[in-house]
Amino acid sequence: MRKLFGTDGVRGVANIHPMTAEVALQLGRAIAHIFKKEPRRHKIVIGKDTRLSGYMLENAMVAGICSMGVDVMIVGPLPTPGIAFITSSMRADAGVVISASHNPYQDNGIKFFSSRGMKIPDRAERAIERYFFAKDDFSGKTPCKGKRKVITADYVDGIVRKFGNAISLKGIRIVIDCANGATYRVAPDIFRKFGADVVVINNKPNGRNINSSCGALHPALLSKVVLREKADLGVAFDGDGDRAIFVDEEGNIRDGDYVLAICATRIKKKTPLFRTVVSTVMANYGLEHYLKNIGIKLLRTKVGDKFVCAEMMKRKLPLGGEQSGHIIFLDILPTGDGIITALKVLEAITNEEKTMTHLCSVLQKFPQQLINVKVASKPQLTNIKSVKKILTNGEEQLNGNGRIVLRYSGTEQLARVMVEGRDEKLVDAIAKDIAEAIRCEIGV
Repeated sequence: MRKLFGTDGVRGVANIHPMTAEVALQLGRAIAHIFKKEPRRHKIVIGKDTRLSGYMLENAMVAGICSMGVDVMIVGPLPTPGIAFITSSMRADAGVVISASHNPYQDNGIKFFSSRGMKIPDRAERAIERYFFAKDDFSGKTPCKGKRKVITADYVDGIVRKFGNAISLKGIRIVIDCANGATYRVAPDIFRKFGADVVVINNKPNGRNINSSCGALHPALLSKVVLREKADLGVAFDGDGDRAIFVDEEGNIRDGDYVLAICATRIKKKTPLFRTVVSTVMANYGLEHYLKNIGIKLLRTKVGDKFVCAEMMKRKLPLGGEQSGHIIFLDILPTGDGIITALKVLEAITNEEKTMTHLCSVLQKFPQQLINVKVASKPQLTNIKSVKKILTNGEEQLNGNGRIVLRYSGTEQLARVMVEGRDEKLVDAIAKDIAEAIRCEIGV
């Protein structure tokens, strides 16, 4: 059992274990230690989102890394995929992102990237934990001390170069919701460089308003602004910018399932032998049904973009992602990037000369109900008798025309109940019954 890492790095309430300066310092020492492989100067890139606690954790990480004789390159607030991009382009030994993604500002997190710009695998996380909990103070064995340097990131120009002349957004009006997070400067700049008419909301971070009733988790305001501005598209990022949720020109909210359907359709047209898309157990059955009809298999993994990416790398597949808006285009970057995802969607709109609503019409989703239940503990859900009984009855009622997925959040004290099927009333009833059983047994 891992003691620090969850599904997406180390995460918790800032200034409470494990999100303390002391833990960040020790993690800095550990990451520097395991990534020092040859007798040469090593460097690690550190970026963060806009949370106030980022200053505390960043300085502690710098101290820990430098104590191991490794140099630190500080880039300041930048989207998580931007750190992955810079880590790879600068040939750094590793990258560190200080962010709690979509969580409220009180939380923070630390996640790590390899020199290739990928989230580190489980074995590397276990190695970090071993050194973290080791009694030996291994930093004292390093006579050479590292240096700290603040650098100007080339993420914006790097993205522009990646797309080149493949996309022009002249005449396109888009609304961007930056969630008062890490995309607040770079996202408007990138879309304007491609010629778009950009309206920006929630781009004034104060350290406390990140993800607050805005961004990818709260796209209702974006929908209203898209209609008011008569825009062609709305894009909502989360706090660290690795996911994107869309609003079409009619104000409808479109998640990652729609993006996967749109992008898979385009790839299939260009590459007839393209046959597999990777997503998670949370992907709507409607997506699986649509992809099957055009000759594409949907391969499901555990929830988490790192699991999606690992399967894509293993099978050399170009497209994968999550319903939550993490979409990975492996030929561009081996991690989810909300800005790249938005550019890919805009590329489809402009090249196909169709509206977002029309592009999304290929996917007919099954009714799906997702309920989050705050919990005090996390026992195996299927071992709770009342929950198991309702689960069994629900599966019998769905009769093979739907799914029930029960799991815990890897970053919050939440149990997630997902039910989908052809009958919307039945789906809602089963989900509510299971959620209530969980609430009665282990709810807060």
